[in-house]
Amino acid sequence: MTEPFVRYEVSDGFAVLTFDSPHNRNAISSRLVAELLAGLESAAADPRVRGVVLTHTGTTFCAGADLKEALDADPAAAADTRTGWMVEVLRRILALPKPVIAQIDGNVRAGGMGIVAACDLVVAGRGSSFALTEARLGLAPFVISLTLLPRLTPRAAARYFQTGETFGAAEAERIGLITVAADDPAAEVARLRSQLRLGSPQGLAESKRLVSAPILASFDGRAEELAKRSGSFFGTPDVIEGMTAFFQKRPPTWAQAE
Repeated sequence: MTEPFVRYEVSDGFAVLTFDSPHNRNAISSRLVAELLAGLESAAADPRVRGVVLTHTGTTFCAGADLKEALDADPAAAADTRTGWMVEVLRRILALPKPVIAQIDGNVRAGGMGIVAACDLVVAGRGSSFALTEARLGLAPFVISLTLLPRLTPRAAARYFQTGETFGAAEAERIGLITVAADDPAAEVARLRSQLRLGSPQGLAESKRLVSAPILASFDGRAEELAKRSGSFFGTPDVIEGMTAFFQKRPPTWAQAE
């Protein structure tokens, strides 16, 4: 039997969804998305489940889009499909009527950053690292800005959206991307789970709704526009050069601005 890319188990009142495709650094592939959405749906429908924990195997929580899978398909069609996946994943996490905790002990890049920002609580090990690398591929963090911009300080967004710099867990906590940088992320998540279990399902759902409502309102108002903008950039000279350079492990050569 084929091993899942997202493992699902219910433990002590929480659904634990574990990204488990370390061969591609838990990249956002068709299989991972399908299994993640199925897991979130199961967690939402299960009365035993008080909340969800998203975690990972390997050294990377999520590396963003599976670029190899994208290159193996028609670029324009693949871009539209993948943008649709990201919109659905982010919205499903935001709208889930149960708290979602991300437990990270590794690297987060590109689209993975949007997933992190969609979660209600985020705990990261102090050795974790984060980066928004889209500009280095000729792109921008279009769709994931829907969850990132409400979380990050404006100065941090302006900096990291454009520079693509890597930053650590302490900085991620300072700028609002994560809830807490922890020496032992598993222990801190266990503590938060014990606190969440003190709330009633109704109380948790309504409390989350209060926090998520303005984010969802902005999300629904801008998702279609940003998805179109995202898709329109695939196949442009900058993106072709950026992705080619990425796979060839060389610096890109950008066209000079006129």
